[in-house]
Amino acid sequence: MVHGRPGGSGATARPLHEPSAARLSIDHPRRTEILERHDAALAEGAPGYDDPETGLFVLTAASLAARGTCCDSGCRHCPYCA
Repeated sequence: MVHGRPGGSGATARPLHEPSAARLSIDHPRRTEILERHDAALAEGAPGYDDPETGLFVLTAASLAARGTCCDSGCRHCPYCA
């Protein structure tokens, strides 16, 4: 990883704290809360956080980038999604 960016093949140049609008829309009603939880998990080095709507565990972009490739599961913070 280079300065907050994923380094694997096919990874975008988007910073890890910024999800693709295709996965988390700009007008999502809980976008701010979701991004705050994601940023806190990134700062702590945690692999993910609990989604405020569903309670499901969501992996951070850093955890997904560490995989090296996209898993094609539609992850919210996928660093490989354009």
